[in-house]
Amino acid sequence: MKPEWKRWEGRVVNGEFHLRRYVGGSDHSAVFVTERSAQQQKAAIKLVPADPQNAGLQLPRWEGAGKLSHPHLLRLFQTGRCELGGIALLYVVTEYAEENLSEVLPQRPLTDAEARDMLRPALDALAYLHSKGLVHGHIKPANIMVVADQLRLSSDGIREIGESSGSQPSVYDPPEAVSAVTSAAGDVWSLGMTLVETLTQRLPGWDKTQRGDPALPATLQEPFRSVARNCLRRNPEERWTVAEIKSHLWPAPAAPAPALTEGSPGAFAKWGYMVPLIAACLVLAALAGPRLLNRTPEAQPAPAAVKTPKIEAQPKPSPATSNVGTPDGGTSHRGSSDSKPSPKSNTPPPTALRPVATAKSSRVVHGEVLQQVSPEVSQSALRTIQGTVKVKVRVEVDPSGSVVGAKFDSAGPSKYFASRALQAARRWEFSPAEVDGRKVASEWVLRFEFARNSAKAFPTPATP
Repeated sequence: MKPEWKRWEGRVVNGEFHLRRYVGGSDHSAVFVTERSAQQQKAAIKLVPADPQNAGLQLPRWEGAGKLSHPHLLRLFQTGRCELGGIALLYVVTEYAEENLSEVLPQRPLTDAEARDMLRPALDALAYLHSKGLVHGHIKPANIMVVADQLRLSSDGIREIGESSGSQPSVYDPPEAVSAVTSAAGDVWSLGMTLVETLTQRLPGWDKTQRGDPALPATLQEPFRSVARNCLRRNPEERWTVAEIKSHLWPAPAAPAPALTEGSPGAFAKWGYMVPLIAACLVLAALAGPRLLNRTPEAQPAPAAVKTPKIEAQPKPSPATSNVGTPDGGTSHRGSSDSKPSPKSNTPPPTALRPVATAKSSRVVHGEVLQQVSPEVSQSALRTIQGTVKVKVRVEVDPSGSVVGAKFDSAGPSKYFASRALQAARRWEFSPAEVDGRKVASEWVLRFEFARNSAKAFPTPATP
C-alpha cells in the first residue's frame, strides 16, 4: 500500500479533514498535514488500515491517550473510522510537529547540552506514563518531536504495561520484544539506543544471537556512557529505571545536617552531658582559686578557628563578549582578649576563659563565558519591536561548565522572543566556578535585549 499513500493528497476524511500534504509513512501507516477546521489550526492526521483483529483495540487506546495531560506528550484531538479508495481505515488527528529528531541526526549529532535538553522532558514524560501503568512502546528519534519550541513524545503508540506491541520489533526495541509484551524496562532500552544514536549518529553494535550487552561506541563520553550502558542491559531487571537515570544526570544536592535546638533529642543529650561537666569545673575553680586561672600561656588550650562564609560582591552585568571577573575572597578575623581579675577588684574571678575566635572566608572564583549563542530571530521579527524587549533567563551550570537547566526569571512581553532566548541560553558554555579550589555548580542570569536592529546578551553570575 505504501506507493498509494501520496495519491490520496487532496482527499477529505469524513468530510472534515483535508489531506493537504503527505508527510511520510510505512507499509502500514501514513501521515498527512491537515487542519482542524473549527479551530483553524494546522494538525497532523495518521491513517492505518482497519485490521479486523486490531481495530477493536486501537481506537480505545487512542481515546485513552487523548485523555492524558502532560506538557511533553503530543496531544491527540480526534479519532475515528473512515474509508478511502475502498479501503477501511482508522485515523487519529494530533498536534502538528514542525520537526523530529530523525530529521536532525543525518546532518549532525546533538551536543552534550542538547542531549540533556532532550532527555529531561523525555524522562519526565516517561515517568508520568510509567506511574499510570502505561508505556510509550516506540521510543526512537522519529517519535521525539518539536511543537512550538517544546519537545513532545508521540502519543499514538501508548498502551498499558504488558499489552502486545502489535508490530514487528525494530532496531530500537529490546531483546524481549520478540514476545510482543511491553514494559517500562523496554522503554528504557529504547531510550538508551536513541541516546547513543543521538550523540554518535549510529546505533550500538549488538548481536541478538549473543547473550552479552550491546557494544557502545568509543566516542560516547560520560555521563551519557554510564546512562547508555545501564539502559542497554540484556536482562530487563538490571536496567536503570527512569528515576535512576534522572538522579545520575541531575544528582540532588546533599541535605544539610539538622541544627540542634533545645527541644531536639540531640540537644537534650548534648546538654545532659555538659551540665554535670560544667558543675564539676565550677567546683574545681572554687577550690583552686586564682592559681587555676593564672596558668602559664603554654598550658592554655589553643584558640579554636571557626570558618564563616564571606558574601562576595556580585560583578556588574557586562556584555557577553567580555570576560567575567574573578574576585579573590578575603580573610577576616574576630578576636577577644582574656579577662584577668585585678588584685584590688572585689569582682569574683571568672569561671572560664573565652578562646580567641578566628574566621576565615572561602575563596570563590566565578566562571567565565566560554561560548555565547545569540538567539535566532529574523530581521522581520526585530523590525516589529518598539523600544526594547528584555528577557532574563537563569541557567544552571554543572561543575564541568555545561548548562544543565534553563528557566525564565522574566519572560518579557513576547512569547516568540522569550522562546528564542531560552533556546539560545541552553547552548551557552562556561568555565567552572570554584570554591576553595574545588569546582562547583553555579548559576548565571542571562539578560537578553532585543531591539529593532540588534539582539544583545548580558551575563551575570548569580551563585556561588
